Amino acid sequence: MPIILSTDLIVYFLIAMTVYFSVGVRREGTLRTAWHELKRKRLAMVSMAILAVYLGVALLDSIRYRDAVVDGNGAAVRSAQGSTVYSPQALSLLDRAFAGSRLDTEKTYSAPFAAHLYTKESVELADGTVARDYPELKHPGGHWLGTDKVGNDVFFAALKGVRTGVVIGAGTTIIIIPFAIFFGVIAGYYGGAVDDIVQYVYTTLSSIPGVLLIVAFMLLFGGSGYQGGFISEKDLAAGVFVPNDRLFWLCLILGITSWTDLCRLIRGETLKLRELEYVQASRAFGVSGLRILYRHIVPNVMHLVLITFVLQFSGLVLAEAVLSYIGIGVGPEMGSWGNMINTARLELSREPVVWWNLLAAFAFMFAIVLPANIFGDAVRDALDPRLRMR
Repeated sequence: MPIILSTDLIVYFLIAMTVYFSVGVRREGTLRTAWHELKRKRLAMVSMAILAVYLGVALLDSIRYRDAVVDGNGAAVRSAQGSTVYSPQALSLLDRAFAGSRLDTEKTYSAPFAAHLYTKESVELADGTVARDYPELKHPGGHWLGTDKVGNDVFFAALKGVRTGVVIGAGTTIIIIPFAIFFGVIAGYYGGAVDDIVQYVYTTLSSIPGVLLIVAFMLLFGGSGYQGGFISEKDLAAGVFVPNDRLFWLCLILGITSWTDLCRLIRGETLKLRELEYVQASRAFGVSGLRILYRHIVPNVMHLVLITFVLQFSGLVLAEAVLSYIGIGVGPEMGSWGNMINTARLELSREPVVWWNLLAAFAFMFAIVLPANIFGDAVRDALDPRLRMR
């Protein structure tokens, strides 16, 4: 039985937009020129490949389904009404592809590629005596980044955090863009009272401490619904869809508190565009304001939108880690780099120090934030005609 979370739709939309722009590169002249500029930069292409890998991992972790419960004879168990009973655990394609890492657990901490546990225990020797020694692992050398306190594979936990990072970065930006475009273009084009109202709205919103607003919102709306882990029947709509997802509420509040900066940029660009000759000519010919916005203003601010999408993505990934670290991010059962850092906070103060949880979260975050910034700079340069001419 397939299961679709509300945040899965964000990943599907991101895949669809990637395919759309890939097709548009061959048809639209500006995109084709920008693509040729990007191909000349080897570092930008490597960054794009890394981002594509992360997107692929997020997609694998967003396609999930529940298996039917079977009895001792291998037959599907049915309820009193005659319907098939399904497991409350919905496993994604990523879970199934890395079933070994998910199921091959140890007793407690083990270092990367280790053959023994990280701490000594009382071990019974062959002659019957008891001594303090490092017990052997059930799967020696099989954990690339070690195991955590309960013996789960750290590499697999870091992989599970990829989807959360991509959803936060992309989903929040998708929420930001419509707000910023709508308010930015109408404020810049119409001016006057409309501009004053829009400026008052985003100035007021910017004056509220973002963390306090996020905390209040998550306490009101993020305490119920799917938190990660098992899925109960009360969470489901139409048997397959989970509309109430804590991660979705986090994306929503981050989007509401983060659209003001892009709105300012679009407003300033619109103030410049509305004075250009082709816009003035459209007005002289009696073209309506909405049509001018649709045909002339919005297409000419899309380069700001695209650049902001890429650059803000990395900042939002870091924001999710911070929010999960302070306890108002995603649920504890959902894979998150912030949850891993929060766990590592206590592990760094013990003796001996357990350092690989923090290292794994840092490495995976670094491997997406740095390529996103490099690729964003390359896209900005490729879309800037002045830099291309230079």
